[in-house]
Amino acid sequence: MPKVKTRRAAAKRFKKTGTGKVLRPHGMKGHRLINRTSKQKRRVDGTIVASAADQPRLKRMIPYL
Repeated sequence: MPKVKTRRAAAKRFKKTGTGKVLRPHGMKGHRLINRTSKQKRRVDGTIVASAADQPRLKRMIPYL
């Protein structure tokens, strides 16, 4: 069976955990940050586990990571 190509855009945005789940960054950090409190901005730092509904699609996008 041939190798599956990795979607490079997805590889730059997501990563896999040791158990195979996909992590994604929080949203709402791109612009209009002056309107948000420090607490709101702090809450969206870091990464979280992507939803269960999105996991199969994301795993196909980054098969070897």
